[in-house]
Amino acid sequence: MTVRSSGSSATVRACRRTSAGYVLDLGPYYGHVGLNGVSWSKREGDLRTPAGTFPLRGGFGVRANPGLPQGWFRVDSSDVWVDDSRSSLYNTHQRKPVNGRWTSAENLLKTPAYDYAQVIGYNEARTPGRGSAIFFHVDTGRGTAGCVSLPTSALLAVMRWERTGAVMSIG
Repeated sequence: MTVRSSGSSATVRACRRTSAGYVLDLGPYYGHVGLNGVSWSKREGDLRTPAGTFPLRGGFGVRANPGLPQGWFRVDSSDVWVDDSRSSLYNTHQRKPVNGRWTSAENLLKTPAYDYAQVIGYNEARTPGRGSAIFFHVDTGRGTAGCVSLPTSALLAVMRWERTGAVMSIG
């Protein structure tokens, strides 16, 4: 998948590799990236989407799996993504109660944005301060905190199109 941005607006295309090169399968779709655009030097809380090519991992959501082959979990009020750079659980999915394990985390029970969401494999080394909770999710009509978003129908089409091993190239 390719994501090309201008400010916080984005164009997403789903392509597949063939022996003759890449072929467009879906799109272009129009959505959003970070409120402050895209950056090669992403930092926690900068409202930018990281630039680069990243694996697409499993998904989660308020709603049931739409057909994403990489796996899915349904969220409830206990599900969070830890964004506390000082926590050993930084940039991971966890469940409450906190019990002192982190001081900051994003609640995943968020509708409509996280009705359907997929983890973009950014900062998988979990380097403190480099950014966390970068997802591919439902568009809310404006720039994100650092994620990539599409309208629900487009997002679901892409999720159903994906195969294990898919990547997202953001620029």
